[in-house]
Amino acid sequence: MLIFESPSAMTAWSSTQRSDHKTIGFVPTMGALHDGHLMLIHEAQQVSDVVVVSIFVNPLQFNRRDDFEHYPRPAALDLERCRERGVTAVYAPTADAMYPGGFDTHIEVGQLAQPLEGAGRPGHFRGVATVVTKLFNAVQPHAAFFGEKDFQQLTVIKRMVIDLDMPINIVGCVTTREPDGLALSSRNARLSTTQRDAAIVVPEALAAICAAHERGITLSRELRDIATHVVRQEPLARLEYIDIVDPHTLHQVDAVNAEVRVVIAVWVGDVRLIDNIALSV
Repeated sequence: MLIFESPSAMTAWSSTQRSDHKTIGFVPTMGALHDGHLMLIHEAQQVSDVVVVSIFVNPLQFNRRDDFEHYPRPAALDLERCRERGVTAVYAPTADAMYPGGFDTHIEVGQLAQPLEGAGRPGHFRGVATVVTKLFNAVQPHAAFFGEKDFQQLTVIKRMVIDLDMPINIVGCVTTREPDGLALSSRNARLSTTQRDAAIVVPEALAAICAAHERGITLSRELRDIATHVVRQEPLARLEYIDIVDPHTLHQVDAVNAEVRVVIAVWVGDVRLIDNIALSV
């Protein structure tokens, strides 16, 4: 497995692969790899000749310094997991390589980035769009694979690729979950045993909405109230938002009369968990 630490080295290798008519599948990550990331790698391997995984904790997308500082960074374990899964190359740039002195250019995102995560994390998607663009430029992938757990991020990146004429296929992959339904996330490692037990309230709230919808409840207000009640039963959990939105525009909808996406953000202690599910008529 090859490891590249600079954009120029990564690009030179990718250019060679393209010259040899090999397709490049790309899985961008911030490390702390879990089974969700490994599933993305598996999906990329099914349709690509070579697979690149990036490992870079991007400071631009953190609006809280403590969240950035406490983000897990098990570098040696991440590399070993990539080797075990047959990853062709890892792109692990340093912060200085990504953002050298004098760095002053960012990707501005539009309305898709304003609600939900954007409302509570100012500048988050500006940082995401900037780093993803730089990663795309270095890796030059034919396809990039993202988990649906970060649904708004996936939507923003799909829009960015279209708007900026990037010749990359963005593939959204189904959220990988623990047996009890909790979505896999690198932040789960920060939960204490008690908090981990409390975190199950997130998939339970989504399941309550699904059950209510199956009973014939379609009004968004009623569905949100049901999920809110579930979260409030858990003393360690604090609901930040629960919304039902159009999956393409992320605008709130009044009722489930077409395909929608239910999105939720919950704090358990100082750990922020997000999740979502699709609902359709």
